[in-house]
Amino acid sequence: MKKIILSGFIILNYISIAQNNTQKIIYQKCTGFAITRPLSEMPVMSEEDLKISEKEEIEIRRKPFTNSHNRAAQNAIDPASQLSHGNKAMMAPIANWQGLSGSGYPPDPSGAAGPNHYVQAVNLSYKIYSKTGVTIGGPFQLKTLWAGSTNDGDPVVLYDKYADRWFVTQFNGADLILVAVSTSSNPVGSYFTYTFVPAPGTFPDYPKYSVWSDGYYCCSNLGAPENVAVFDRASMLAGNPSAGMIALPLPNVPNNGFFCPLPGDADGQLPPYGTPCPLFCYEDDTWSAGGTDQLNVFSFATDWATPSNSSLTLVQSLTTTPINVNFNVNWDDVPQPGTTQRLDAIAGVLNYRAQYRRWTGYNSVVINHAVIADSITGKVGTRWYELRQDTATNLWSIYQQSTFTPDGHSRWLASIAMDDFGNIGMAYAVSSPSVSPSLRYTGRLASDPLGQMTFSETIAVTGTGAQAGINRFGDYSQTTLDPDGITFWHTGEYLSGGGIRTRIFSWQLTSLPTVIHGLSNTAELLVMQDEDLLKIKGNKLPGNELVQADLFDVMGKLIASKKIKPENNSVELSFDVSALSKQTYLVRLGNNQFQKVVKVIVH
Repeated sequence: MKKIILSGFIILNYISIAQNNTQKIIYQKCTGFAITRPLSEMPVMSEEDLKISEKEEIEIRRKPFTNSHNRAAQNAIDPASQLSHGNKAMMAPIANWQGLSGSGYPPDPSGAAGPNHYVQAVNLSYKIYSKTGVTIGGPFQLKTLWAGSTNDGDPVVLYDKYADRWFVTQFNGADLILVAVSTSSNPVGSYFTYTFVPAPGTFPDYPKYSVWSDGYYCCSNLGAPENVAVFDRASMLAGNPSAGMIALPLPNVPNNGFFCPLPGDADGQLPPYGTPCPLFCYEDDTWSAGGTDQLNVFSFATDWATPSNSSLTLVQSLTTTPINVNFNVNWDDVPQPGTTQRLDAIAGVLNYRAQYRRWTGYNSVVINHAVIADSITGKVGTRWYELRQDTATNLWSIYQQSTFTPDGHSRWLASIAMDDFGNIGMAYAVSSPSVSPSLRYTGRLASDPLGQMTFSETIAVTGTGAQAGINRFGDYSQTTLDPDGITFWHTGEYLSGGGIRTRIFSWQLTSLPTVIHGLSNTAELLVMQDEDLLKIKGNKLPGNELVQADLFDVMGKLIASKKIKPENNSVELSFDVSALSKQTYLVRLGNNQFQKVVKVIVH
């Protein structure tokens, strides 16, 4: 017998709050709530049926833009360019299969890996796979989760590993944001579904989400000031039908008319509850008179008890190595073979995600965006950054940056992430007059020279043909980190015979390592269990400055922490593990000079 759908519908008014600093806050409870029956009981459609029943093309919402201010003198070649390939041998893809094709231009592929599944969504459907590509559920129409809704697209899938739940969203043409949170760890089970209206009369285009300790954060290309919102994560995980949303206006910064900041998306250790969520966007010197090429960093502090205490502020602007994002005003940017039709490079926004990680003494974020790597040929490259926040001062800085453009092909629609050992993986689309839109990936170890992707570029899938008649391509891709802490998963668009295809693949930069490749290559970290004690010894440390030892589980939950001052560049300490379950844990030792991590099984 099929389970009965439990549902409710709530109509609630907005509460608009004006702070003393005139910053307008919108607090709203969800306008719709339901509990679905398990997805395993819902109708499955073939991709052919999905294409017939759904929209042929996603509405083009972005308008031509104009860089209205004169650019400072610009080098023909991006001054941060990496002009040669890395030479470290890259591992072949571990998993590699064709994903959903979608039913319109662009497919907007999004996906994430959990312990046993990979969930992918495209315009306008989604599907659940095993981690070897076997279909577990679907494909389903996106609207399946939200009764009475339509398929309007821009889906995002996240795996909230801290709660062991799945998070799926899309927008609705009636200016709605639709959010579904699984009721358990099973992605083909039932879901709590929520409907929000971030700003009446405005369309929440291109929404991008993140997992944070006190909320699910969202930024969008919204035609209203309140284009940043946070949803009450704790209430949504509990299935509270009155879960709330707080929306705030982003402080005004120059942009090219297509504007969507990225919220920090937690990986590794979850930030303590109440930690402000950082948001990021970039700025080009042509977007304002006297402008600067820079990254802007915002801080969103949420107070669910008193929403009027919430705030969103611009905290820093970081000057970058000069960038050129003076793309074609009609979004015709990336060349293809055998056609004059060019593809959209997605100018103006950072590519999804802004992965956030906590380390000893600092926090890090990796982000990227498209640039014109060669203004003579028009070749597109990917500028990537690692930002670091000093935990003593809370100040951000650019730790490293580079534009990946190692040959004559364009690279764009990248997504970047860092593993548990500080290594960085990046996957992206590749195209040129001689290469059909394809998917490739590269990476670097934490100990490698800064600003260099040192692993050889590896092909995930080779495309064929060219896209005709429309420049919309991808719109975004997504790289996430497996709960194992070392496996990168990517989904993105390529072409087969000129037709839309998406791919799902995974890779590692090393096999499961014992010790992180840290800032210091000489430091040693030894960990062993002696009955109820986990004994830790650090040798050959780079100095005798105070160090911190952390014990946390593989989901990032901090279990214990100690600070100790080395003597003769060595430390010894222990953690009591008598109350811990038998499983894998991580021990991290470090300060601003070095980081070392060991995975250990507690027996």
